[in-house]
Amino acid sequence: MTWAEAEPPALPPPGLVDRLRLAWRTPLAVAWLGLCFAAFLACRGADLLARRVAGRRLPALAPWLVVIWARGALALLGLRQEVRGTAMAHPGALVANHSSWLDIVALQAATRVFFVSKAEVAGWPVIGAIGRAIGTMFIERRATEAGRQTAALHARIARGDRLVIFPEGTSSDGGRVLPFKTALFAVFFAPDLHGTLWVQPVTLRYRPRPDLPPTLYGWWGGMDFGGHLTKLLMRSSGGKVEIDFHPPLRAADFADRKPLAAAAEARVRDGLA
Repeated sequence: MTWAEAEPPALPPPGLVDRLRLAWRTPLAVAWLGLCFAAFLACRGADLLARRVAGRRLPALAPWLVVIWARGALALLGLRQEVRGTAMAHPGALVANHSSWLDIVALQAATRVFFVSKAEVAGWPVIGAIGRAIGTMFIERRATEAGRQTAALHARIARGDRLVIFPEGTSSDGGRVLPFKTALFAVFFAPDLHGTLWVQPVTLRYRPRPDLPPTLYGWWGGMDFGGHLTKLLMRSSGGKVEIDFHPPLRAADFADRKPLAAAAEARVRDGLA
């Protein structure tokens, strides 16, 4: 049996404190999401109106509502954030290891970014609709779709969106970095963008409190989203997520997508170790 087929470590039955934690966190989390999403939609409308009046692209307010929501969501899950380094200002994309859906919340709490996610997430109730609203790019990870996905990535990066890509293609238990898939790295070598794009490796590490298993925040295999979220609302407290923004890599310094992906993977892997 591989790690991906293994069941997560069993937790002791929830105690009174765990049940009370779930009871007060759940309605507060729903209310916080609803409040922030309503404010986001209002700000997005204001952003579009201001852009139309000005006749040019202006700094947007709406994405900052996502940052505020994410920071509140981490607090509700009993996670404090520790960030090392800074997100790059260069055009290009961030590439990170992928342990859980929680990676998206953690990175949104650290900086303004947009995400590249697998296509099936777009169909999830509520989550899919919110993802589309906040600018998530959904892709099919099939070889036959590679050209179309590269073109879509090209358009987003060319217009200045700072994207986050999870090159492993799936999430893990948080204790490892899976081999990076190189297909999406081709966009950094587009002729019209050559010499202008950078890739910033990012490492995420989760540190549960000592009495909880180290894989608590990992989300892999057959785990369902609702069950994992409920477990975290009930159990997670006193934890930490560490985010390392490593020095960015200039795409033009590499021959093609494969050595660039290998260099990014090595830095992410070293950060986790």
